[in-house]
Amino acid sequence: MHSEYDNETFFRQYAAMPRSRDGLPAAGEWHQLKPLFPPPTGKSVLDLGCGYGWHCKFAAEQGAEQVLGIDLSGKMIEEARKRNGAPVITYRVCGIGEYEYPENAWDCVISNLALHYVEDLEEVFRKVFQTLKRDGVFLFNIEHPVFTSGVGQDWVYGDDGRPLYWPVDRYFMPGKRETHFLGCEVQKYHHTLTQILMGVLNCGFALEAVEEAMPPEKMMGMPGMADELRRPMMLLVKAHVIK
Repeated sequence: MHSEYDNETFFRQYAAMPRSRDGLPAAGEWHQLKPLFPPPTGKSVLDLGCGYGWHCKFAAEQGAEQVLGIDLSGKMIEEARKRNGAPVITYRVCGIGEYEYPENAWDCVISNLALHYVEDLEEVFRKVFQTLKRDGVFLFNIEHPVFTSGVGQDWVYGDDGRPLYWPVDRYFMPGKRETHFLGCEVQKYHHTLTQILMGVLNCGFALEAVEEAMPPEKMMGMPGMADELRRPMMLLVKAHVIK
């Protein structure tokens, strides 16, 4: 399978983003995601779509016993090994759909901003359920359905270049969406809120938390950040296994 993140132009643009340069403190959702992170001390953690490996390194620093980060992009994995290596962390080039998901293998599965590249979410949820141990935790952050159903995933702008409103269309028509992101055409998948949350419940999980990410007050001075309060961009979900 192909990953847009292996496109040299795309990867170069991605590398220039604050979250790529400065890690978790520069990620607008981290102040909400961090408190949801289960205590990893002595635990095994699987990161689906690990990117640069920031969450893998966080788990290792918090005492995780074993961490595996997988990503379809070879460039991402190469960067993760350089930036966020640790003795307990293994990085592997592997797609979310291709991983084998051994039964009862992990205490925690995390995924940050990767599942909107997956067409069949419920299949992944089933596999995550099977690979988690009893009382295991599934924590993920996915692009919000209001964002993925946005027309071109962009604002409608006024003559002065300011965003007027966020257009939403074909909300109840899940599936492939083409968007222009970081100078490239990128393929994502739109899933409704019902599909996401009921998909988690239908696979046997118990929901613990559902949050819509809002940037912290300290970031409000950054260009465009105030507009992030006008529509949700990310959906954070925490669930645990009942077996």
